Amino acid sequence: MTDDNQKEKLKQHFARRVTTQARVVLDTWQKVKESDSQAEILHRDLSSATEKLVRYAQRFEMVKHASAGEALLGILQRWAPDASLPDTVREELQGAMDQLSQCTLRRTDQDLDEAPRTYLRTPVYVALCELEMANRLIKQLEFFGFRAAAFEDAEGLMDACSRHKPETILMDVNFGGSELAGIATVEALQERHDTPIPVIFMSDEDGTIETRLRASRCGGEEFFFPSVDPGQLIEKIETYTHGNTVEPYRVLVLDDSRAQAKFMENVLTRAGMTAHIITDPMQIIHALEAFSPEIIVLDMYMPGCTGMEIARVIRQQDRLHSVPIIYLSAEDDVSKQLHAMSLGGDDFLTKPIDPKHLIATIHNRGRRARSLLALMIRDSLTGLYNHTHTLHLLDQEIVKAKQKDQPLCFAMLDIDYFKKINDTYGHPIGDRVLRSLSMFLKQRLRKTDHIGRYGGEEFALILPNTRESDAKNVINEIRERFAELLQPAGAQEFKVTFSCGVAAWQGESAQTLCERADRALYDAKGLGRNTVVSASQ
Repeated sequence: MTDDNQKEKLKQHFARRVTTQARVVLDTWQKVKESDSQAEILHRDLSSATEKLVRYAQRFEMVKHASAGEALLGILQRWAPDASLPDTVREELQGAMDQLSQCTLRRTDQDLDEAPRTYLRTPVYVALCELEMANRLIKQLEFFGFRAAAFEDAEGLMDACSRHKPETILMDVNFGGSELAGIATVEALQERHDTPIPVIFMSDEDGTIETRLRASRCGGEEFFFPSVDPGQLIEKIETYTHGNTVEPYRVLVLDDSRAQAKFMENVLTRAGMTAHIITDPMQIIHALEAFSPEIIVLDMYMPGCTGMEIARVIRQQDRLHSVPIIYLSAEDDVSKQLHAMSLGGDDFLTKPIDPKHLIATIHNRGRRARSLLALMIRDSLTGLYNHTHTLHLLDQEIVKAKQKDQPLCFAMLDIDYFKKINDTYGHPIGDRVLRSLSMFLKQRLRKTDHIGRYGGEEFALILPNTRESDAKNVINEIRERFAELLQPAGAQEFKVTFSCGVAAWQGESAQTLCERADRALYDAKGLGRNTVVSASQ
């Protein structure tokens, strides 16, 4: 493949990043239309999603998407966050949404309304003593959508960082020829920036504690010894780039004082969280269903019931058993606080609430809750949804497709000759291939799509609001690109392909839909593998 062709492929890939965010805006707008009672809650979600769309579109020079997003933001300013949606504003928003939807129809890249523009993502800088390895790594990074550059000396790296702050730096400890010169270069670089640059250090020698401490103090997030293959490095680089954004915590607050509730909402919103405030304890069940909180904050003493009683009702629902509950009260009796927590609470904050303590507590509880949830619903090797949760999500999407009268597709992927890969290169390399494909899928599918590891070398894709022909085109493009990727195995490299079966939902159960996709996958294997077959063929 020529450099021009490869650049064009990258342009197409990053154009889809923008259209993915546009679909998030459209999906949120659909929720606003379907739930008038929750319109005030969704106002914030819609504004946040639209602002992100404009940022992405401007960064990637997608003029039509940026223009549509800016028009939406202008209309949203006429909708007060604490008021219902006015009919005149609703009509204007629908018109703007129709304009945006014209830019985001799911088609192959050749059918896009506009040619994808040059990708402007912040670069990853590579400073390794072995220039050959650096160039090999950059080639791999480009397949995964990163823009990377290699440097032969510290001066060139320093100059590049002064012009464009990188997302991540991959640095050899001894870059520049002398001992620990790479660390010294990073120390000098970090002094020039207000926020530190994440750095991944590599070393041919097992660093002493003094070396590792010095590397850590100047922004070193990882310290690899001895050398590490490109696949593992790319996984780490993905972790420290801005493309791997963290969703804001969804916090439900129940406090009978409107003034206190408004104060809490302002504190949480300024901290970048999504807050839903209710002042009537009798609305708690409805709020739990509509908002699906990750963290719940309860006032201890309210008219008609106590926070402890509400906590017990919440804990009676299995799906909410692990959601952290934080009590708010003027109660300073430690024994009473402990008793309250024994009845379903996880933490206790004393009024008046210090905003810093509140935010720190929610962050700590939220991180732990997400980690525990991930252990329950995600595959430990790939980070994708496990088999059980994938089927649960499929059931949910079938219900939504039925309610909205929208298409839905389910696809099953299987890596070709995976046993041969394990037998030839070893199971660690086989695991690396599985992680490589999972990351490839996550970067190329929409945020609203669901990806699961169905079992072994099988993956499952749930594609809401997608026709069978469009699903086949999208997966086929991913298959072609993945087949070009070189998989490292020590001094060797090899390529991997996958086969796929796609089935469109036709009103049947999730089990029947899975069986149809599985039969299509079997047909793809029978046709010689490395192909995508639809169930309707």
